[in-house]
Amino acid sequence: MRSHAAVILAVTMVAAFALIAGCTDTGDATHLRIGYQPSTHQIAHITAMEKGWWQEDLAPLGITEVTDYEFGTGAPEMQAMLSGDLDIAYVGAAPFVAAVSSGLDAKIVAAVQTQGSDLVLRNEVPYSGPADLVGRKIATFPPGTIQDTLLRTWLEENGVDPESVEIVPMDPGPATTAISAGRVDGVFLPHPSPSIIVASGTGRTVVKSGEMRKDHACCVLVASGSLIRDHPEIVEQVVKTHIRATEYNLEHQDEAAAIYAARSGQNVDIVKASFEDWDGTWTADPHLIASSVVEYTELQYELGYINGALTEDDLFDFTFYDEAVA
Repeated sequence: MRSHAAVILAVTMVAAFALIAGCTDTGDATHLRIGYQPSTHQIAHITAMEKGWWQEDLAPLGITEVTDYEFGTGAPEMQAMLSGDLDIAYVGAAPFVAAVSSGLDAKIVAAVQTQGSDLVLRNEVPYSGPADLVGRKIATFPPGTIQDTLLRTWLEENGVDPESVEIVPMDPGPATTAISAGRVDGVFLPHPSPSIIVASGTGRTVVKSGEMRKDHACCVLVASGSLIRDHPEIVEQVVKTHIRATEYNLEHQDEAAAIYAARSGQNVDIVKASFEDWDGTWTADPHLIASSVVEYTELQYELGYINGALTEDDLFDFTFYDEAVA
């Protein structure tokens, strides 16, 4: 299993380099580089970017340029951070854990959201429990991600050998196309992908991720170690702006849906439906997710993705959030 994960990481490293090719900035104190994924899980970043809050809030600290880079999943995003090409990342907790285990110098400085992924099966695929997935082809994020870790662990906990299910690594776009075309029996993806599939009439949600693991951590806000050490004032403001965007989205969900739809090209009504359908919650408080993130290290060790469990101190720096809300 470890060798398989290593191959996936090698492939995603190439993808990460391709995405950021041509970026010659060194990540100094004038240019902030943010990684994210096109999901409603990470809508706080999109809102802050589209409303100009990153530039507005960071300009007094000397930041003259904020650039964001979109990644399909967390693995290539973390490879970009390992390579020094990102200062801040909105990313799933599980790929962050895998990256720290591989030597990433970074910390979680805030939470982003919890839960919020669905197992969706084609309408004609029968389902009464996990055993019905044996022999089925399910598309989800690559090994070491939140969705892959949750799906494999949930299958094992329900007496199903993950190897008896054909779990295919895919980004959300290709996975949504694959289920619509009948090339896979189902998908396990973060929102809004499940709502997009349901709206198309192709499939239906059979299990939400919170049913697999209640209140599990999902996406987190990560700062590089060099930014934390050299420019803690910037990290604190990043956390403050993230809190600002999180609270704004919670209070203005229709506007948040419109902002996300305009940025992503999705139908705004489907985005609003996703907000209603998902079991996720946006939150910036890292204390709420700490035990769940540490648990991911144990689950990934059991799956053979990392060489040993990590501690809360290995993964978190709570000081910026605590100072931001003080």
